[in-house]
Amino acid sequence: VFPWLMEEDPIMWWSPPVRAMLPLDALRVSKSMRNVLNQKRFRVTMDQDFEGVIRGCQRAPRDGEGTWISDEVVEAYLKLHELGSAHSVEVWQGDALVGGLYGVSIGRMFFGESMFSSASNASKVALIHLVGWLRAKGFGPLDCQIMNPHLESLGAELWSREAYQEALQRCLHADVTLMGPWYEVK
Repeated sequence: VFPWLMEEDPIMWWSPPVRAMLPLDALRVSKSMRNVLNQKRFRVTMDQDFEGVIRGCQRAPRDGEGTWISDEVVEAYLKLHELGSAHSVEVWQGDALVGGLYGVSIGRMFFGESMFSSASNASKVALIHLVGWLRAKGFGPLDCQIMNPHLESLGAELWSREAYQEALQRCLHADVTLMGPWYEVK
């Protein structure tokens, strides 16, 4: 389940029949994206500016859909971040935050909530960095929630509810949850 709402609606939990999932070994990085990464135009950090990332996601244009990230949702995720469960990946150009993503980690599963980009490719850089970090730490697949062309181009797949629940059982009952700021995790 994940939060799903439209502006002015109450927050509800939603469990769709299919889920967008990114197996960490299925990440596709195009040749042009590899060139972007090799140019080192961006600096990537983790858990350095969680509020900046969630506010960037809140302000991101969504093709006339508004945003589900109300101030109430921001406050809830800020609390989860303080508790060590919500995490962010920040992408910087100089001193400017130009992209990022945030989500929640439980056991060995990361649940991506939202991403934004104010510079071309910045959200892709954040996702690629996150996938590499999660893979190195032994995580299971990345829960992307809702499929879109951007995620599909990076290797996300649609999983049935049953396949998703099997992954949850495997990953949520892992013996380690990486709590606290991820920039401190070795």
